Amino acid sequence: MENGHDRNNTFFRFEDLRIYHKALNYAQWINNATTVSAAEQNHGLIERFNTSSHNIVLNIAEGSARNKSQFIYYLKMSKSAVRECLVFTSIFHNLGLFDDADENDSRNQLMEMTKMLGALISSLQRSANRREEENNGNNIDDEQAREE
Repeated sequence: MENGHDRNNTFFRFEDLRIYHKALNYAQWINNATTVSAAEQNHGLIERFNTSSHNIVLNIAEGSARNKSQFIYYLKMSKSAVRECLVFTSIFHNLGLFDDADENDSRNQLMEMTKMLGALISSLQRSANRREEENNGNNIDDEQAREE
């Protein structure tokens, strides 16, 4: 069991993805970290940071229900949300809402998620390319059979 979910009995495909759980943990970490540093004048900034961290997870979940090319699109949207979180991390550090340890922790988690998302995107693209090549090969064989 990981994060309270039995990996063998998941109904939703995204729950089997390590990146989903990593992103979910990051969203919770951001929620906790920004609650501690919550200040009245920074409420809008905190809300936007939390939204960006949630968008990482939401795009993974939404994309997993789509075809491969759409899933890749949503994973790229997750990577965009990661970059937004990196900007918010820098802003929070500059405003003194994150100390050096929080900034480093956030950056490390974001770098790891970027690598994981990139690897998943590459894997899906390779798989899609192989399938396309196989289909093109089959079409050529079909055309040759018709000519004979």
